[in-house]
Amino acid sequence: MVEIPSTTKLTADHGTFSIPTGLFLNGEWRPAQDEAHIPVVNPATGEEFAAVSDASLKDAAEALDAASAAQEAWGLTKPRVRAELLRMAFDAVIARTEDFAWTMATEMGKPLAEARGEVAYAAEFLRWFSEQVPSQTGNYGPAPDGDYRIITTYQPVGPSLLITPWNFPLAMGTRKVGAALAAGCTVIIKPASQTPLTMHLFVEVLRSVGIPDGVVNLVTTSKSGAQSAALMSDRRLRKVSFTGSTGVGTALLKQAADNVMASSMELGGNGPFLVLSDADVEAAAEGAVTAKFRNAGQACVAANRIIVHKDVLPAFRESFLKRVAELRVGAGTAAGTIVGPLVDGKQRDSVLELLETAKGEGANVLAGGHAIEGEGFFMEPTVIDGVAPGSTIARAEIFGPVAVLYAAESDDDAIDMANDTEYGLVAYLYTQNLSKAMRAAERLEAGMVGINRAIISEAASPFGGIKSSGLGREGGPTGIEEYQDMKYIALTL
Repeated sequence: MVEIPSTTKLTADHGTFSIPTGLFLNGEWRPAQDEAHIPVVNPATGEEFAAVSDASLKDAAEALDAASAAQEAWGLTKPRVRAELLRMAFDAVIARTEDFAWTMATEMGKPLAEARGEVAYAAEFLRWFSEQVPSQTGNYGPAPDGDYRIITTYQPVGPSLLITPWNFPLAMGTRKVGAALAAGCTVIIKPASQTPLTMHLFVEVLRSVGIPDGVVNLVTTSKSGAQSAALMSDRRLRKVSFTGSTGVGTALLKQAADNVMASSMELGGNGPFLVLSDADVEAAAEGAVTAKFRNAGQACVAANRIIVHKDVLPAFRESFLKRVAELRVGAGTAAGTIVGPLVDGKQRDSVLELLETAKGEGANVLAGGHAIEGEGFFMEPTVIDGVAPGSTIARAEIFGPVAVLYAAESDDDAIDMANDTEYGLVAYLYTQNLSKAMRAAERLEAGMVGINRAIISEAASPFGGIKSSGLGREGGPTGIEEYQDMKYIALTL
């Protein structure tokens, strides 16, 4: 058995730093009870470079014990104290920007420029929710008949299980943790096993700023399904928040139903990117490259289906292909990298399989189309067309650097094509006509719509989808409410 050190060291351009590798339970870092471990692989090389503790079901139970024991005191902690701790965490994350960026670049291949952007974005959730804490004041007013008063107030829902994905390992954590701690909930964090180190580093930051023992607990595990099922069968757990695939999300919802557990689900997407007849083609092409190839296409908000009005398709295709040809593929830690590797071999194989199926269904490869030989899990930025809207790849969440172009007969046709999916997370829309933009945005079946912009994520905005893309919203003024119960009190004077 591989011996797990208490920390692992990463060497970056700015120096060497350490990251805890154990479990974090009731304020302490320690190994798993059975001393099992999870290897951490650099997707740019395919080689293991670290190992973290692999939590057993006993470890998970201990995490819930700690969170449950700490819940009452944390829920009664003064709002200003919770707010100041979150603000201190914001400052601490910003101060360690390079440590976080290099960690993400190493364990998941995210290019350093994107990783630094994620650190800034992730930290904003801590600042945003620190500012939201004091505003949770409730309401007071007379009943319509005037005989009594209606009082509403907010209380923390209770211990919460937060399951975070590998593609945005810091931001998806702070978006959940910031809201939960602001609301007064204790938490158990289960990060993705492919990218655990980023969340380990974040939990160490929370420890360093003085988050009380038991309020934050970390149980990285390779046995995600069994761990979640065990925790969710315990009535002390009152909330589950998950970001990941629709399949896993629906399974968690079924488990949550047994205890009528509060649930937030940010699930899969199949984002349409609409270029309408009057769009600025150059701006649309630039936006499409960003929306599709950011994070090597490994994003739930990626532009999976690029739907272009037939009149502007030739010009758009030429501009888009020119920009795709300029994308530089490389390791996340390498200077100038724009598109990094896929997170692992399984993910790359899945994308390649989708691409081969598309070819069999009539796809034309306009750019790329192959895995890149050599070490690591790299793939060429790829563009295809010639597939029908009902094809396999049109129905799937690609989660890789493959852009699919579709021709629309009219602007209305483009909207109909966009809505022809079980998903409803995000849609992008390019047009120079404001009235047309608003009418289209209202018709699009998505929880979020970006008009003439390719990046819509923002701590102050509510993030989430409809249909099979999930339940609830993260971030924004309502994000904290996902971790609160509203209580109504009737008072006779």
